[in-house]
Amino acid sequence: MTAPVASANQQASSSAPPPTPQSLYEGSTQFRHWRFSPEQLARMRTTLNQDAVTAIRDAFEADSPGSSANVSFLNADEEHLLVKLYVGKISQLCGHFRFPEEVEATAVSYLKRFYLKNTVMDWHPKNVMLTALFLATKTTNHPISLEAYASHIPRTAPSDVLDLEFLVAQSLGFDFAVWHPHKALWGIWLDMQSLPDVSIEELSKAYEAAVGHVRAARLTDAEFIYTPSQIALACFSLASPAMASTWVHAKFPSTPHPPVLDVLEPIKALILRDGSPPDVEAVREVDRRLRLCKNPEKIPGTNAYIKKQQEQERKADEKRRRKAEAARIAMEESDPFGSELARKAAASAELDDDDDDD
Repeated sequence: MTAPVASANQQASSSAPPPTPQSLYEGSTQFRHWRFSPEQLARMRTTLNQDAVTAIRDAFEADSPGSSANVSFLNADEEHLLVKLYVGKISQLCGHFRFPEEVEATAVSYLKRFYLKNTVMDWHPKNVMLTALFLATKTTNHPISLEAYASHIPRTAPSDVLDLEFLVAQSLGFDFAVWHPHKALWGIWLDMQSLPDVSIEELSKAYEAAVGHVRAARLTDAEFIYTPSQIALACFSLASPAMASTWVHAKFPSTPHPPVLDVLEPIKALILRDGSPPDVEAVREVDRRLRLCKNPEKIPGTNAYIKKQQEQERKADEKRRRKAEAARIAMEESDPFGSELARKAAASAELDDDDDDD
């Protein structure tokens, strides 16, 4: 009996290489939802800022016609500058509370992600920063009581932290897990210890310097553009280019020039360019202007705020009325005990009638 001949498609499929397995990071929400190109980031921030300015200008005009004419609204770069200042303040707070690196890095990511969806003219970074840090203590399993947390921060009540928690979580898309470069850096450092003729003392010094670069990278957009392992390796390359190159070539012994080396250069340039705290005077000027262009609908006591609250209450009342009306109609049109209970009750009644007839 002649064996069946495989079709051309079957032969092609059998000879095709197996698909490349997906890494754990590529399956994460961070990879799927929080990776962008530099152009995408710039476009997102510009669009968000323009939409916010339009909405806030309308709020000013609705409250007092002509009042927005002399308001100097913030642009996207100025908003980003203010957020960057409070990214640095997270580090200071973590030092005060002695929170571990994981909490600090996670809180920074939360704050930066929040302002890809929101504007500082609606929500001041100081308040969001406190909430982001408190949320990070919980999601990284290093919790602290709300009362203890607020009591160590001047002029801060527990409600200041808690009132924004759902908004922050919602803005994050409830994506709480964050992959960090400092963990990847630790793994690289451990692996480098297996290299031949490596000096542990020099390696440790390079690692400490690389940790400093990782912390500087948090002030940049690196985490939105590159993977944690790429950032970690770039930071090690900043600390010791020779060690980083030796390790990469050990990982790719058959490749004269591993492609990953080309990825490191733009990351290193980004960290060196943007990895420093912003100028305090420049930020102070932005913050001064923010007081004048803050969304009046977010400021308690203003006419715009009162109108907004009244409108929200009206919508909530209308929603409750519609829900109550729908429940009333459902009660009138169907048995309140449900069709199954009604059927059983009817069957039981029939049996009782039969017994009476007997």
